[in-house]
Amino acid sequence: MRKLLALVLILALMLPAFALAEGTYEIAMVTDIGTIDDKSFNQGTWEGIVKFAEANSKTYNYYQPTAQSTEIYLDFIEQAVNAGAKIIITPGFLFEEPIFIAQDMYPEVSFVLIDGNPHNADYSEFRTNDNAVGIVFAEEQAGFLAGYAAVKDGYTKLGFMGGMAVPAVVRFGYGYVQGAEIAAKELGIKDLEMKYHYTGGFAATPEAQTLAASWYADGIEVIFACGGAVGDSVMAAAEAAGKKVIGVDVDQSPQSETVITSAAKGLSAAVEQTLAAFYAGEFPGGEAQVKDAKLDGVELPMATSRFNTFSQADYDEVFGRLVNDEIKLLNDTDVESVDEIPTELVTVTEIK
Repeated sequence: MRKLLALVLILALMLPAFALAEGTYEIAMVTDIGTIDDKSFNQGTWEGIVKFAEANSKTYNYYQPTAQSTEIYLDFIEQAVNAGAKIIITPGFLFEEPIFIAQDMYPEVSFVLIDGNPHNADYSEFRTNDNAVGIVFAEEQAGFLAGYAAVKDGYTKLGFMGGMAVPAVVRFGYGYVQGAEIAAKELGIKDLEMKYHYTGGFAATPEAQTLAASWYADGIEVIFACGGAVGDSVMAAAEAAGKKVIGVDVDQSPQSETVITSAAKGLSAAVEQTLAAFYAGEFPGGEAQVKDAKLDGVELPMATSRFNTFSQADYDEVFGRLVNDEIKLLNDTDVESVDEIPTELVTVTEIK
């Protein structure tokens, strides 16, 4: 009897694993350690999956690691493959090495790497197989739109608080500086100030909130919070000081009344476009794509923005100039530091 009970218990514990393996989840997402409702990168990616899958009657699922390493990510990718995934979408540069490995391990599965391109551990080899695609965004354009709109809206004392100085964050910052500079030239105003800093991480910390509070106390009117949960720290400081914030990646206006706009990436659109191509037999395998203004890769969510004077017509005009290549921007491959960006009207003080 005792052996029978033990067998029943074992079978009960194994049932979820069998159910998972027998699932028909064609589309899978493996998150970083964030959640699918993080109001940031994971959420934007997941929303694109849900929109496409629901509209096209495709099964889908997500897998959420609780720790961060190449080995752990590969374990969850294996779970998705075993559950029937035909295409796996992973958001963030942390997946660059795991996808580099997984594309060889599972040649029958397609991989979509959002915000990166596959490479090995020491960056000595970049390779995207025919069953993978790397998608990055023209963050300098999104940052440009944010800086341009802020100055056009009357802000002259700006801040940029980035997280880790990875290429995407750097591009946001460089664009923000150039947007402020171009808007100042068009308005004929001088002596704009900008404080500039990378926190070195993507977590909400007392240190980030204290620094943001000190900036606001020194007269900074709006801070572009470009570092995941760093934005939570900046928003808390802004709420206490009665100042403003610019969000990042997705529309962050619901998080705080202090958010006047967000330098958003077209995460959902990129995912939907790629899934549509996959199911049409046109998967862009082997490509390193850049989603810019022409491809709905960047935007300010004007419907929820809280500007004083910057209008939809103003936005449409400057966005059209980006689409038509009338505005040329420097990014992380053009200059090595923010100090190398030529500015005449914006004084940038980098705090290291």
